[in-house]
Amino acid sequence: MSDPRREDPFASHTGPRPRNVVTIPAMSSDSSLSASMGGSILPSRSLMMSSMVVSAAESSQKLNAASSNIAQLRISNMNLHGRDDEIKLLRGKLREMIKKGKEDNNRAAEDDVGSPSSANKSAKKSFNNMILVEGDAGTGKSALISKGLGGPASKLGYILAKGKFDDRMRCPLSGFSDAMANLVKHIEKNRTGKMKMSAALIRDKLQDEFNREELEQIRSVLPECVGLFESSIDERRRTKVALPSLSEAVLERDISFSSLGSALRRRSPAVVTGKEAISRTQFTIRRLLKIICSHLKGLVLFIDNLQWSDKATLELLRSIVLDGEIPSLLIVGAYREDEVPDNLQLASYIQDLEQMNVSITQIKIGNLNADGVCPFVAEALGMDDEDDNVKTLANITHKKTEGNPFFVLMFLISLYDEKLIQYNFGAMKWTWDDDAVNSKIVTDNVASVLVDKMNRLQEDTQKMLMVASCLGASFKVSAIVEVMKNISDGEIRSSMRSSSSSILTGSFLLNEGESFASRDGSVSSFASSIKEFEEEGLVEMDNETGRFVHNQVQSAAFELISPEQRNSFRAKIGSTLLNTLSPDELETNLFEVVGLLNCAASETDTGGERDQLAKLNLRAGTKASDNGAFDTASVYFQAGRDALGSRGWEDDYSTMLDLCSDGANACFLTGDLDTMNELIDEVLSKDIDTVEKYRVSEIKVKSLHAVGKVIESIDAALDFRRQLGLPTPQKKPASKFTIAREYMRVKRLLKKKTAEDIANLPELDDERQEMGQRMNELLIVCAFQVQPTMLPLIIFLLTTTTLKHGLNPSSCDAFAGLGMILCGRLGKLEKGCEMAKAAELIAEQPGMRRITSKTIFVAQSFCYHWTEPLQDTVTPLLEGCQKGLEIGDTDSACSCLVVRSYCLYFTGRPLESIQEELEATIEVMTQLRQDARKMRIVILLATVKKLRGIDTEAGDEKMDSLLATAAATGNFSLAAFVNSMKLEVFVIFQQWEEAIELVQKSGNVRLALTSAFNTVRYTFLQTLTYFKAAQSASGKKRKQMKKCGTATLKVIQGWAKNGNVNVVHYLRILEAELDLLQGNVKKAEESFKAAITSSRRNGFRNDTALAHELSSSFYKAKGDEYW
Repeated sequence: MSDPRREDPFASHTGPRPRNVVTIPAMSSDSSLSASMGGSILPSRSLMMSSMVVSAAESSQKLNAASSNIAQLRISNMNLHGRDDEIKLLRGKLREMIKKGKEDNNRAAEDDVGSPSSANKSAKKSFNNMILVEGDAGTGKSALISKGLGGPASKLGYILAKGKFDDRMRCPLSGFSDAMANLVKHIEKNRTGKMKMSAALIRDKLQDEFNREELEQIRSVLPECVGLFESSIDERRRTKVALPSLSEAVLERDISFSSLGSALRRRSPAVVTGKEAISRTQFTIRRLLKIICSHLKGLVLFIDNLQWSDKATLELLRSIVLDGEIPSLLIVGAYREDEVPDNLQLASYIQDLEQMNVSITQIKIGNLNADGVCPFVAEALGMDDEDDNVKTLANITHKKTEGNPFFVLMFLISLYDEKLIQYNFGAMKWTWDDDAVNSKIVTDNVASVLVDKMNRLQEDTQKMLMVASCLGASFKVSAIVEVMKNISDGEIRSSMRSSSSSILTGSFLLNEGESFASRDGSVSSFASSIKEFEEEGLVEMDNETGRFVHNQVQSAAFELISPEQRNSFRAKIGSTLLNTLSPDELETNLFEVVGLLNCAASETDTGGERDQLAKLNLRAGTKASDNGAFDTASVYFQAGRDALGSRGWEDDYSTMLDLCSDGANACFLTGDLDTMNELIDEVLSKDIDTVEKYRVSEIKVKSLHAVGKVIESIDAALDFRRQLGLPTPQKKPASKFTIAREYMRVKRLLKKKTAEDIANLPELDDERQEMGQRMNELLIVCAFQVQPTMLPLIIFLLTTTTLKHGLNPSSCDAFAGLGMILCGRLGKLEKGCEMAKAAELIAEQPGMRRITSKTIFVAQSFCYHWTEPLQDTVTPLLEGCQKGLEIGDTDSACSCLVVRSYCLYFTGRPLESIQEELEATIEVMTQLRQDARKMRIVILLATVKKLRGIDTEAGDEKMDSLLATAAATGNFSLAAFVNSMKLEVFVIFQQWEEAIELVQKSGNVRLALTSAFNTVRYTFLQTLTYFKAAQSASGKKRKQMKKCGTATLKVIQGWAKNGNVNVVHYLRILEAELDLLQGNVKKAEESFKAAITSSRRNGFRNDTALAHELSSSFYKAKGDEYW
């Protein structure tokens, strides 16, 4: 009869072991106690012992029917005693993931064209599941996850991919990269049946979806994942663009470290080294995961040792968890509870997710109590836990180890190694002397037990373990062999603890100064040592890759090194790798090599070595920055500056400048503003060319703006332009005459140039002009907030520079901005849209990708709606959002979402649907940390809720709070948004007294709203309010209100005359109200009918309703009760 548990992947295997049945486990090199304790393997002596026991059991099989059970129990399937509830919880989460995957598939099948944006879809879906397991070292966190998720997931066809962080090799994204590497290995190894088909589909989809630049980024961040692409490239070389070889990529990257290339990097405004790099990396990896998971049944991504993770990984995991479009994905993390206080990033990460209402299943495990240790010991020995002898041994073990599962395992192994526990073939069971076991001296550190064990290994094995412990939790055996070939035996032996070197046995000893190079230098020449540390349960081997079975094993191997020699020994390893690795290998292992070299940076005396170390840290910091890991990058940049020391500016000025400039950028992006300011001041204080100060000057402008010091940010940008010797606008409100004069200069330069003529201008090759253009680009953002009249002057300056000196990415801002000014302020709609088209054509050229999303945002938000139906902007804005996410420009991506949301409202999307869309958009912006743009959505959401009669008081409080914030920060743009939507509510509810009061005290809202459609809408509402106020007033006030309304009505008439189809129904409504004001009732009636017809025909449903309401009031006042 079959075992029903085998048919159910979720069947519990954690129940009590049958009593009164003596079973002796058969042990092999790949099945051991390790699976229950995070992967450790029973040592070779135990394996030999097990083999003898199994042989004896098999020989007695005919004599004892019960012996048929002897060889069936495997240590790898040991019960996790006392963890039943936790295992059930884990398997419950796996069930939830399966259910969620089915629901997502059903939802995807139901989605059709015209549904909300992909960004908002992801927000509407539930977040990806997340589990966090916390506990001290050795409590069995990994074992719990493997037992609770690994087996059931495998039976369901799911993949459990594990990665872990290393305390001594804190490389950016290393734990995540490790997990992805294991995922790729699983896919590559299991190319049979459905998995073979899935692997092929994944490769083809990835090849179709990712361009060359994105593939190179994946190569840099997740090098092991490149294997998913390259097979299909070989197969389809004729039809696909092949990836560049890594050596080519390294060569291209190395150019940036020449004196000229380095200077260009620190000066170039086009280099993506800001938060765009973070967003781009996260978005690319999420796309990669989405494709992989779409072709797998499911994926459990397990990241161990999160307490040692870097900020970049936590931010990446956060974005993955919040991305509901990645199907069938379960994120699992494990960390040491006692070390979390030292990692404030991890604690903040967990709190941040909880505040965003992400459901995190947190499981806390500790040591086993005495009752839990007893069955653990009994099962390990294949004996009955009711046996008094077993209970006595378990009590002693618990007392010695405090019930730490890994310590229990090591303690039992040490008892066997010291022959304190032996197998009695006559009695067919294990025997021991309780007094002898009790007298065994054990420290409270399991590492000491492991060190004692390692001290009894062969000399070569110990030395290989020493080297391996410095290379990380996982390592290449070939790297160990290469190190041992190039470091003399005397050097290695002198680095060993005296307790280790004094008891070396079992291997030949080399003469002092002799190296291992006397061997043939192959991995096979060290085969006996490799076999020994594998069989002893210290390392798991997968071909030529080794992995320590537990962090404490790695720590114990590191303890073999003398404390006084550890830094120098690690630096020797780093130096060896630096000199022996190929360029491809060095690029892949750059962080590890530089980290090893930095261990003895303070002991490096020669100037040449320190210069080399500084350049290597610069290279590592740059690579980390490119991958969005700025917290790690700042460490490398600091190490580089320390290597050069106080004479860095004199001895290696170029490298020092790069380290300070890029270091300031990394500190800015990680929030270390004090260090950032110190580095900025250091560079600015040097007597060097102004162009060399560009990088830190740009960071200074950005940082001042980021902390709300917008005026100071403008001052810094203007000051740098003056230092460059470039024309600089004055920081004061510009008069209409000044704006008109500067526009005439632009007009003369434009002459009759078409969009195509502008896009065909030569490239800008003047370094100072390019830097000045970038400063103007930054000024636009600041002026938009606090100094709107400066905005045209800055845009005109950008435009004239482009027309005189050539194109660069800032030229897109120039002509899109010029289109905005021409449409919104000067009323030249056709010419304005032509300039917007020029900006889009420029953005399509090579090297302009970073500005693509922003160009779409400006053109669609501020230009095209003047001549095209407002509904036509919705789809392009969605495309702009997508492009922004792809290139990491989340600012522009979210700006596109903001304008799209307002367009949906203005064109009459049902309020209930709008509310759902806005709430989803807010979640998206929260995920992307776009607080400023989220405010605009919050304003619109409060408006929609008020119109629906939902949370009206809370909405009013929010609006008042935002107005107070705008007043305190001088943010005219924010105040304009709030007041425009407050007026929206007053008009729709026909609260005309409140409306006129708001209009009169709000100031020039139209100026602050620039030329967005919000400007058009506000002008209409403002005019309507004036006419309604005039209708209820008399005398001088009536005249004044009518005059104001007539003036703004002329503005709208001008827009309509110039071809703005979106204001036709506005004009009809206003003409009707003016007719009423003038007493022309019959004409007013005709105008109301025309307003209703035109608003309905043009798709403005809200305005159709407004026209009905106003006409109803008209008929009621007329005495026509029918209407």
